[in-house]
Amino acid sequence: MNTALWIVAGLLAVGYLAGGVAMLALPKERFRAISDGQHYVDDFDAGAIKAIGAVKVLAAAGLILPALFDIAPLLVPLAALGLVLLMTGAATVRIVRREWRYVPVDLFFLVLAAFVAWGRFSLAPFGG
Repeated sequence: MNTALWIVAGLLAVGYLAGGVAMLALPKERFRAISDGQHYVDDFDAGAIKAIGAVKVLAAAGLILPALFDIAPLLVPLAALGLVLLMTGAATVRIVRREWRYVPVDLFFLVLAAFVAWGRFSLAPFGG
């Protein structure tokens, strides 16, 4: 189970890091132009997009670094819970915008993050 949790956390970290860096580095209009799936940014100002990008980068770091360096590894499931909240918001925005085809993707990432949180809190916690 530990290996599965590391793999899922690593994949989530890579994905959220890439998405977060793109949100931080690109202007809102350029980020929106990446694909049809990015049109949700129309509902947010540029500052909110940057804030969401920063949250994604911090969550990506929180999924890996605390356990890797054995410094406050409790932060790993907390970062995963943060992603659950983030993806709940993402799915809500998709539903409000009636972007139905993207809702399953958001829910998939929510489930992966919930798996990491549950696994690191109870199935295979660090140090236990």
